[in-house]
Amino acid sequence: MPKKKPTKTSIHWENYLKSGNRIFIGSNAAVPNALINDLIENGQQFHDIETVHIYTLSDNKWAESKYKDLFKVNALFIGGKTVREAIAEGRADYTPCFISDIPKLFKEDILPLDVALIMVSPPDEYGYCSLGVSVDIVSSALKSAKYVIAQINPKMPRTNGHSFVHMNQIHEFIEVEQAIPELPPATVDRVNEQIGQYTSMLVEDGATLQIGIGKIPEAVLRYLANHKNLGIHSEMISDGVIDLMLKGVINNRKKNFHKGKTVVTFCMGTQRLYDFVDGNPHVEFYPSEHVNSPVNIGKNDKMVSINSAIEVDLTGQVVSDSIGYQFYSGIGGQVDFVRGAALSKGGKPIIALPSTTKDGKISRIVAHITEGGGVVTSRAHVAYVVTEYGIASLVGKSIRERALELIRIAHPKFRKQLLEDVRKHYWVPAYQENTPTSVPELGNVELKEFTFKDGDYVLRPLGPADERKLQEFFYSHNRETLMMRYNHHTTQMTRESSCKLVSVNQQKDLALCFTQRNHKGERIHAVGRYYYLEHSNIAEVAFVIGESRRGQGMATTLLGEMIKIAKKRKLKSLVACVRRDNAPMLKVFESAGFIRGYSEDFDEIDLSLPLQEKASKPSNHE
Repeated sequence: MPKKKPTKTSIHWENYLKSGNRIFIGSNAAVPNALINDLIENGQQFHDIETVHIYTLSDNKWAESKYKDLFKVNALFIGGKTVREAIAEGRADYTPCFISDIPKLFKEDILPLDVALIMVSPPDEYGYCSLGVSVDIVSSALKSAKYVIAQINPKMPRTNGHSFVHMNQIHEFIEVEQAIPELPPATVDRVNEQIGQYTSMLVEDGATLQIGIGKIPEAVLRYLANHKNLGIHSEMISDGVIDLMLKGVINNRKKNFHKGKTVVTFCMGTQRLYDFVDGNPHVEFYPSEHVNSPVNIGKNDKMVSINSAIEVDLTGQVVSDSIGYQFYSGIGGQVDFVRGAALSKGGKPIIALPSTTKDGKISRIVAHITEGGGVVTSRAHVAYVVTEYGIASLVGKSIRERALELIRIAHPKFRKQLLEDVRKHYWVPAYQENTPTSVPELGNVELKEFTFKDGDYVLRPLGPADERKLQEFFYSHNRETLMMRYNHHTTQMTRESSCKLVSVNQQKDLALCFTQRNHKGERIHAVGRYYYLEHSNIAEVAFVIGESRRGQGMATTLLGEMIKIAKKRKLKSLVACVRRDNAPMLKVFESAGFIRGYSEDFDEIDLSLPLQEKASKPSNHE
C-alpha cells in the first residue's frame, strides 16, 4: 500500500485526547519534544492529562510547575532535574517497577494508555518507520495505546531488530527535524578507574555483558581491550562499545542467545554512536520484555551484569533508587539483569560503586540502610560488590562473612566504625577485633593477576573476611604439609585461631595469598606472610602452598612480592627457618638470594636475606 507522506505540522488533539486521559511519552533519547510542545500550545482545553514514561533525555517541559493543571506526571523511572524536583515537591508521582514488567502494565490495562507519543524515522519504501535509538517500552506502548501519534524525525537512525512500526499503525503524525540529544562520554576519575579495573577482572573471555552508562561503565569498558570474544545483551549501550566492536573484542561469537548480534533496547551517547547503529546489521534493538526477561538473559553463558548503587548495607542489600526519603532514579533493569545473570551458567551479578560520596564524607558501604531508603536488589541477589578498594564476594556467604567482606572494601576511615556497629548486633563475633588494612606498597591495585600452568590466579592481601577460606585451606593439607609448615602434626584450626591469622595489620606485618575465583566463589591456594620484629627491624617469612598447586612458581612469586614490599619499608633483612628435609622450599629461598646461617636445631636451617646495602668505606680522598 502507498505510504503516507509526512507533511503535517500540527496535531488535531481533540480527535484523540480528552481531559483525564493517560498518555505515554517516548523514552531516553527519543523524546518527541515537538509533539509535547504542540500539545502545550494547542491543548488549553485539556486538564489533568497523566503522563507516564521512563527516563527521558529532554528538558522535560511537561513536568514544570506552570503546566501542573495540564499534566499530571507519573514517572516509572525518574530522570532529569525537572522530573526529580516535581516528585520531591509532591506535584508528580513515582511508580516503582521492573522494566521487564512495564509492558504488562500497558497490555493488561493496569496502566491503560489512551495515546502514545513517539518519535520515529521517516518511512521506507514499504511504509515502515524505525523506532531508532529507543525501542525499550515504546514498542509495547504503541501496541497498547488506543491512538499512536508520531513525530517523524529525519535525523532518527534506522535501527535493526524488532524496531519497526508501519505507517498504518500511526493515527496522526507531524514531521519535525530534531537533533538526537547527545550524552558525551563520562570523565573517569581515579576512583572510577580503579573500580573499572577491578570489575574487568571478573569478566572472563567469552562473557556476555550488560552494562550501562556513566563513569564506572566507561572505566570498565576501557579495561576490556585485551579480552576475547565478548558479547552484549544489555538494556542499553553507549559510545564505549564502539571501539571494542570495531576491534573484534566484542564479536558475540560465544553467545547462546542472539548469537553474533549485539542486542539492546536503547542507546544513548554521542552522534558517533547514533551513526554507528544506523543501519548496522550487527546491532539489533528489541523490546524490553524480550531483552530484560531474566529467563532470556540467563540463556547466555557467563552473563555478567554490571550495575551501580547509592548504598549497600553490610548484609548485601542494595539501595539504588532513593537517597533516604528522596526518590532519585528508579528500579529500572537492575533486578532483571541481576536475576538473569544469576540464572546464567557461570554468570556474575556485580554491583559497582565508589566507597564514599563524592566529597568523601559519607560511606556508601553502610551498617544499616539510611532511613527512608528502599531496597531494590535484595541481599540474596548480589554476588559481587566492587569499590576502589577491591572485590567483595557474597556468593554463599553468611551474614558474618558478608559484613567482613564489605568492610574490607569500604573506605579505610570508616572500617572501624562499621565493625563496631555490626558487633552490636552480634553479626560479627566478639573475638573479631581487627578491621581490614591495606598494603599501600602494592600500589593502586591491591589485586594482581598472574597466570600459572593450570590457570589464572589473583594475588591479594589476606583479610578478616578470609577466616573460613583459611580454615578450608588448612583442612585441605595432608599430614606432610602440616609437618613441613608447622613443624608438628596439628589437627585443628578453630575459628578463633583462623581469625587471628587473617586479621593482620598489613602495614606492619604482611600476609598475601593466591586465590582462584569463579561463579561459585573463591578459594585460597597459597599463603605467604612475614612477621615484623620491630626491635631488630627484620621480618620472618613463611609459606604454605596447596599440594595440587606446587611446582608452578607460586612460592617464588609470593616471595618476590614480599621482598619488594620489605625493601620499600626499609627493613634490614628477611629471615626464614626451613626444615632440612624441605628441599623445594630451601630452593625457593636460596634462588631468591637467601643465605644459610647457623642453626641450633639440626633439623632446621636458618636463612637470611640482607635488604640494606652496607655503607661503603670512605676513600682516602674524602
